[in-house]
Amino acid sequence: MKAALFPVLSGLLIAPEAFAGPLPNSGLEGRSSGNGSYLLAQSYDFDVFIDQYGREVVLDPQTGRVVEIRPPAVPRPRAEERRLQREWELGRRDLYDDRDLEIIERLRRERLREERRMREEPLYGDDDFYRRQRGTGEEERGIGEAAPVERRPLEEPTQDDRELASVPEASDIDEAIEQSTIDEPTKPGEMPRIAGVSEEVIGYQVLLDRAGASPGVIDGRMGDNVNKAIDAYKEITGQTLRTYDKEWVAAELEATGGPALIEYTITPEDAAGPYVASVPDDYGEKAKLEKLAFTSVPEALAERFHMDEKLLRALNPKANFNRPGTVIRVVNTGEPVTRDVARIVADKGRRQVRAYDSTGKLVSAYPATIGSDATPSPSGTHEVTRVAFDPNYTYNPKINFKQGDNDKVLTIPPGPNGPVGTIWIALSKPTYGIHGTPEPSKIGKTSSHGCVRLTNWDAHELAKRVKPGVTVEFSE
Repeated sequence: MKAALFPVLSGLLIAPEAFAGPLPNSGLEGRSSGNGSYLLAQSYDFDVFIDQYGREVVLDPQTGRVVEIRPPAVPRPRAEERRLQREWELGRRDLYDDRDLEIIERLRRERLREERRMREEPLYGDDDFYRRQRGTGEEERGIGEAAPVERRPLEEPTQDDRELASVPEASDIDEAIEQSTIDEPTKPGEMPRIAGVSEEVIGYQVLLDRAGASPGVIDGRMGDNVNKAIDAYKEITGQTLRTYDKEWVAAELEATGGPALIEYTITPEDAAGPYVASVPDDYGEKAKLEKLAFTSVPEALAERFHMDEKLLRALNPKANFNRPGTVIRVVNTGEPVTRDVARIVADKGRRQVRAYDSTGKLVSAYPATIGSDATPSPSGTHEVTRVAFDPNYTYNPKINFKQGDNDKVLTIPPGPNGPVGTIWIALSKPTYGIHGTPEPSKIGKTSSHGCVRLTNWDAHELAKRVKPGVTVEFSE
C-alpha cells in the first residue's frame, strides 16, 4: 500500500548570530547581542511531510535536504476519546480540564457549533450584534451572534441583466467544442506521448539490459548501441530478439523480472543526497570539491535505473523529485549479471567491450568509448591489475593529456561526476584502464583520452566479475 504524504508549510523565525550586524544611522532599535551588533529575526520556510510510518519529515525546500525526522505521535485510543466525550456530555467533566488540553479546542468548537455561536463578542454599538433572550426576557451575556437574515423579494432584472444571463444557441456551443483543444490525461499504466520515444523500444532495451547485452542508457530510442546489443543478445542467449512480436516481448519481460516500467516512491534518503550545486569543467576547480556527487535527484535516480535523465523527466512531467513520497515511473532493470569473466575484448570497430567466460562463451557486451585520434587507446593484450570502487583520479599533465591551463598534478575527488566515474579497472599498461563516466548518454558516441569508458552501472557490473590476471585484448 502506497503511503500518502500531506505537505504542511511551516514558517519559522530564527535569529542566528551569523546574520547579526550593527545598524548605524538606521533609526531602528534591535536587541543587542552584547558585542555591538544586533540580532535580526530571519524568516525561513520548511516543508513538513508525513511519511508512511507516520513520522514528520522536515525538508529544506531550497536544497531538498532532510532537516529532521520526528517520531509519530501516539493517538489516543478511540474508546478513551469517546469515554471522555461522554463524560463531558453528561456534565461529569469540565470542558476546560487542563489535563486534556489536546481535545479542549475541538470540544469547545463542537459546543459553539451546537449553539450556533461561532463569533467572538463584538464591541457595543455594532449594528450586527444583538443579545440572546432568555426565557425570562432577560439578555444572556456571552458570545454574540450575527443578526438574523431578513428575507426580501428579488428585484426585477434589468435589460442588461437579461443580456448577461442569456444562454448561447446549441450551434454556438458545438462550434466552440470543435475548435477547442483538449489534452487527454494519461491513464494509469500508459506512457505519456514523448516525441521520438517508443514504449516498445524501452521494452527491448530492458530485455537487453537484463540479459547482459547492454544498450547503454535506456532512452526509448533505436540507435547504434541498441542494434549492437541486439546482435550480442543472440550470441549470449542463443535466440533472436523478436522486436516485431509484442506478445513475445511481454512474455520475456515477465519471465526475466516483470514489466519494463514500474512505480517507485522517492525516499527521504533520495531527497537528502548529498548533492552538489554544479560540477565545474576545469580540473583545478574539481580538485577543490570534497566529492563530485550528483547534482540533482533526477540525475541520481536516472543512473540507478539505467535511464536517460531526459526520459525520466518526460515519464514524470509533474513530479516533484525533491519531495519524499512522490511516486514516479522508472525502468525495471532487473538483477545484474554475475557470471565470472575470464577474458575481455575491447573492440574498437564495434565500440563495444565484450566479456567471455572460461569456456570462451560471450556472457556480456557493453557499449564503450575507446580512445580517439588525438589520444588513441593501446593495442595488443594486457591484464587487469586491480579494481577500485569510487576512486580518486590523479591528473598528471606530463603523463596524460593537458586539461585547460592546469599544468600541475591534481587529485580529483571521487564521485559519479568525476572523470572516471565510480569505477577504475586498472590495466598492466600504465595509466590505462576501464572506467565509468559522468555522461552516460554519450557512451559509444564520443571519444576518450585513450582509456575504455563505460556507463557507471556497466563498469560496476563488470568490475564485480573480474579479478587481477584477466586479459584485456584491444582489437581494431
